[in-house]
Amino acid sequence: QVQLVESGGELVQAGGSLKLSCATSGRRLSNYAMGWFRRAPGKEREFVAAISRLGGNTWYANSAKGRFTISRDNAQNTVYLEMNSLKPEDTASYRCAAKDTTDKSGILYYTRQYEYDAWGRGTQVTVSS
Repeated sequence: QVQLVESGGELVQAGGSLKLSCATSGRRLSNYAMGWFRRAPGKEREFVAAISRLGGNTWYANSAKGRFTISRDNAQNTVYLEMNSLKPEDTASYRCAAKDTTDKSGILYYTRQYEYDAWGRGTQVTVSS
């Protein structure tokens, strides 16, 4: 099993940038496709971004396209979410998630919460207007 710990969330002004990190331990990160999800106050958790286990494929929610970039460093066992041009509506708790996959091609990514096997506790991002 893999353990996930997010960091990097903080209070930032609209238009600013943040880079979230998801540090993993346990099994090798290259065994997992990864994703980022968020939950805003009073709303359901939603998909933000996903990356295949070898990093070759990524996918983004419409709200994240063009502003957010997901990446991974399997050697450092860390996944990142770089967020630019932040808006107040990006305010949420951001959680990373891991999907144990035997995908030999390394190209598959996953966008549904139920597909993921392990979750971090989250890091809070607050964007002020």
